[in-house]
Amino acid sequence: MTRRGQALVAGGTLLSGLALLAGATTIPGDAGYGGVGPNFLPWVVGIALALCGIALGAEVARGGFRQLDTAPDEAPPHWAGFGWVSAGLLANAALITRLGFILGCSLCFMLAVRGFRSAQGATDRGLAGWLKDALLGAAIAAPVYWMFTQLLAIQLPGLTGTGWI
Repeated sequence: MTRRGQALVAGGTLLSGLALLAGATTIPGDAGYGGVGPNFLPWVVGIALALCGIALGAEVARGGFRQLDTAPDEAPPHWAGFGWVSAGLLANAALITRLGFILGCSLCFMLAVRGFRSAQGATDRGLAGWLKDALLGAAIAAPVYWMFTQLLAIQLPGLTGTGWI
């Protein structure tokens, strides 16, 4: 990667953080049960991204990303993997209000894992692999959902009105 490309990565990271911070100013900050409001996490992530962008920019100014591995040859992009990951993100965005947070994130995780594995050459995994990935996605999404809805009193889309699914 050239220094110009590295500078673009640093600038893009900084701009992403600043955009997230700008968006966080529009989210109401009314504190919930846990003492934090819905704008807490966007502020934390925005600050972290902005700091990473600044640190990357400083690294570029001091000579570039010195620990960057060089690829032996330029491999073409793995478009099938990109498609699977994109499908997972878009499906989650489109279906989260219908399926709920846990099932929507499980679907996203399952499709993203399919994309990452296909990029590594593991394309045919069968129904057991799909089910395992979906269950692992649910095992990750469920505690996050419960933490937000039950501990922080931040409402995420649920499948039922109980607040547990």
